[in-house]
Amino acid sequence: MVQTADWDPHPEPLALDTAPLPEYGSGSLADLLPTLAAGMDVPGMTAAIPELTAADRTCVFLIDGLGWEQLAAHPAETPFLTSLLGSSRGGTGRPITSGYPATTATSLASVGTGLPPGAHGLPGYTVRDPATGELMNQLRWQPWTAPAVWQPYPTVFQLAHEAGVHAAQVSSPAFENTPLTKVALSGGTFHGRLTGEERMDLAAEQLAAADRALVYTYYAELDGAGHRYGVASDTWRGQLMYVDRLAQRLAEQLPPRSALYVTADHGMVDVPFDEEHRIDFDEDWELRAGVALLGGEGRARHVYALPGAEADVLTCWREVLGERFWVASRDEAIAAGWFGPPGACDERVYARLGDVVAAAHDDVLIIASEREPKESAMVGNHGSMTPAEQLIPLLEVRS
Repeated sequence: MVQTADWDPHPEPLALDTAPLPEYGSGSLADLLPTLAAGMDVPGMTAAIPELTAADRTCVFLIDGLGWEQLAAHPAETPFLTSLLGSSRGGTGRPITSGYPATTATSLASVGTGLPPGAHGLPGYTVRDPATGELMNQLRWQPWTAPAVWQPYPTVFQLAHEAGVHAAQVSSPAFENTPLTKVALSGGTFHGRLTGEERMDLAAEQLAAADRALVYTYYAELDGAGHRYGVASDTWRGQLMYVDRLAQRLAEQLPPRSALYVTADHGMVDVPFDEEHRIDFDEDWELRAGVALLGGEGRARHVYALPGAEADVLTCWREVLGERFWVASRDEAIAAGWFGPPGACDERVYARLGDVVAAAHDDVLIIASEREPKESAMVGNHGSMTPAEQLIPLLEVRS
C-alpha cells in the first residue's frame, strides 16, 4: 500500500533569505574591472575586490560557462588551470560570484560597465520592455532597441581609454558591431580574430602595446557545448581541454609587469529530461493563470502578470514550486539584493523586472516547450544563484 500521509503537493516555500546572494561590492564580476582600472589610476574607479593587487598591464580572459565547481571537478582535463586554483581571488584560493541572473548577457554587461544588473539594466536573458510591452532578448537584441537608451552608462573600457590607458578587446569578428558589445564592452579598439590561438597571441601583443593596458579576450564555445551536450559530455570535456591550452598559451606570452585573470560569466548544471525536473509552463494551467508574459530562462524566470493579478500569481507560483525555487515579488527581490546592493536598482530598470521572479534551487527548469522550443531542449542550463551557477574562478598569472 502506498503511504500518502506525509506527501504534500504544495510544500512550504523556500525562505528568500536562504538564497546565496552574489557578493556585489566586494567579490562579484561587476567589481572586477573597476578594481583593475583603479590600480591604473583611472578616475572614478574603486578597488572593490580587496584581495587583488594593482598591475600596469592587465588582461581578462573570460571563458563563457566555466564555473568554479565544474573546473574543480575536472583536474585531468585542465592541468594548467587547476595549477592556478590557489591563485584565485588574489591568492586566497576562493571564487568570486557572477551576479543574478547568472547568464551571459547580464554578466557581460556587469563585466564591462562595472555595475550590477539593477543598474546597467540587462537583468535577464529576456525581459519586458516597458515602452512596448514586448519581451526583449538581450543576448540577441531582438526586437531591436536603441542600445544607448537601453544601457546609458559608459563602460570601464571607455573610461580607461579616456584616462590614457590602452584599452582593447580581442574576440570573434562576429561580435564587433553587436548591440551587446556596444553597451557592455565598447571603448578603445576591437580586434576580431577567428581562432582561439590567434586571440591569445593578439591579446598578449595588445598588453605589450603600452605602459598601461587593459585587455579583454573571450571564448564562447565551452558554453555552447554545455548547452547542447551537457557538462558531463565528452564534447564539453574536449572544449575544457582546449581552453586550458589557450590559457596557458596566453600566460606564457605575458609581457613584463602584467597580470592575467582567467574568469567566467557563469557555471552550468545538467537537468534531466523528465517531468519532475522540467516543468512545462505551456502545459501547466496553474503557472499560466494570470500571466501575461514569461521572461528570463528556465532557471531564472521573470513573470509578468496581467494587471491586478500580481498577488495571485505570486501566491500560485510559491505554492506550485514550493521547495524547488526561490520565488519573490519584484520588490522583494530588489530588497533582498538579487539585482544589486540596496539602492542599486535604477528607476528605468524597475519595470523590466518580473512582477514575480523565480530562481531555481534544485536541478530543475521551468521550460516553455511551445514558446521556447530551442531553449527547452538544452541539456546544460544556468541562471540561478546555486553555487554551480554562481561561483566562478578568478585565476591569476603575473609576469
